[in-house]
Amino acid sequence: MSAAYQKELDGLISSLSEQNNKPKLLLHSCCGPCSSYVLEYLSQFFDITVYYYNPSIYPEEEYLKRLDNQDRLLALTGWADRMETEYDHSEYLEAVKGYEDAPEGGMRCEICFRQRIYKTAETAKVYGFDFFATTLTVSPHKNAELINRISEEAERIYGIAHLPSDFKKKNGYKRSIELSREYDLYRQDYCGCEFSIRNRDKGENV
Repeated sequence: MSAAYQKELDGLISSLSEQNNKPKLLLHSCCGPCSSYVLEYLSQFFDITVYYYNPSIYPEEEYLKRLDNQDRLLALTGWADRMETEYDHSEYLEAVKGYEDAPEGGMRCEICFRQRIYKTAETAKVYGFDFFATTLTVSPHKNAELINRISEEAERIYGIAHLPSDFKKKNGYKRSIELSREYDLYRQDYCGCEFSIRNRDKGENV
């Protein structure tokens, strides 16, 4: 199933190549390293604005460290601009209330994906973007099928087209590691929330 998402994206990009102007894309980014390959790839075809909306990240110092790396990557490459966002961890905690003990990759993570993707779609609609997307599928630890399904839901709800994706394809994850080394980006060792820190300490993948 996941291989089809890249083929879908290839077909969409091919159809857009006939346009004179690049479509405007609001790209949700979880961090600089994950966004690196996605930006290198998509900036050839889209006018990109990065949307760093991640209320799940804990603590705030970690959030700011990842944001600083995101901004440094953008400054060094010129691949995109970034839209200003606010950090409110309580938004995330309220959303996942009752699922604190859910296994990594389970319902708590699904709620987190939906919170960020829906917000990206809503913002893209408000500001007149042509498409929205997320960098989340570049990670080998993230369920691309689930992320695309949530993005399809958001497309229907907010009336804004999403980019189908499985960015780990075409060696996307490998390339993100190469680019992180090239630009000396901080690569975190846990997904973001306090619960993924707990799972990291247990030796589980995040």
